[in-house]
Amino acid sequence: MHGENTECPRATTTRGGVAARVLRDWGFELPDALFRFWTFLESLGPVESRALGEMDVSPAGVMDLFADPARGPRAGIDVRVHGRYYRDPPEFLTFLHGGSDGLHHGLWFDDGRTHRGVASYHTHDGGGVDMSAATPLEAVRALLERCWRDLDDERSDEAAARRARLGRLREHLTAHETGDRPETGLAYSRAYDNSVRHRDRVTTLDGAGALVPGETALGRPAQHVVDEYRFAAHMHAVFEDPAELEAAVAEARRRLAAGDPTEALVLGRDLHWASCGDPVREAAAAELLPAAYRALDRPALAAVAEAHHRHRDLPHVDVLEDGVAQRPGRRRCRRVSSPGPSPRPAA
Repeated sequence: MHGENTECPRATTTRGGVAARVLRDWGFELPDALFRFWTFLESLGPVESRALGEMDVSPAGVMDLFADPARGPRAGIDVRVHGRYYRDPPEFLTFLHGGSDGLHHGLWFDDGRTHRGVASYHTHDGGGVDMSAATPLEAVRALLERCWRDLDDERSDEAAARRARLGRLREHLTAHETGDRPETGLAYSRAYDNSVRHRDRVTTLDGAGALVPGETALGRPAQHVVDEYRFAAHMHAVFEDPAELEAAVAEARRRLAAGDPTEALVLGRDLHWASCGDPVREAAAAELLPAAYRALDRPALAAVAEAHHRHRDLPHVDVLEDGVAQRPGRRRCRRVSSPGPSPRPAA
């Protein structure tokens, strides 16, 4: 449920500029849901703003353009890597930072143009990409209810004050979205944390899945149908064996040359996610992904993948000139010789 007439004057004024900038430089069409999120942020009072800060949540990435849609990157850096963490898939466009272990949320663009939902993951641990929120405000509501749940057993005056502030923030948020969801705390998480499933996506190591119509070398099923731990174990074993890795890349190349980019896309996504600073994996991902996206007529994603490869070793994810606090985020995933944690969506 969406509130009516909630867009603030600044959001109305800047909407066209931000939308045009992102379409021009990223090739993505921003959804109305992102502008509702901006309207929500702009309309927060001191109490609600404090509650949001206590959740360790802040707008990031594409949201930085709302202050000045024309703002450019620092010299020599492609603006498309602003807010882009080391493992972010090309389909991911960051809009929110917060929580522990590098948790961040992004809009998800399967086809390189149209928004298909919200993705999130912890860049500093082994969890996979969570696709359970459909909009930015749904993502914030989920975080709010997790904070509410965490305060359930605390009886201090400070905990009571925090709950009161969170309650105010919830009232404000539900005037914009999710007002038809009366559950709170644990009941909310149980009802909605896994409410969005995209069965048209083929299994990938990052847990998000890939929208692609062809056949894969492994006959991968839809995301969340496969035993994800066994799949991760198999793929990591392939990546640790130079001969097997080269054979897998060669097969993806062969299929791509024959007109089927499916394997190039899913293997490229897997290699990108599990690069772990390995130059061989990084190079293979940088070869396969742009070629697959172009074969699928997704040039925007190809350009993002290429920009990310060029700048993947930057020490910070913030690249706009002047005034943006630097967020460390280029931390590479740990090298592994075993599958590590299952790539199930992060809680």
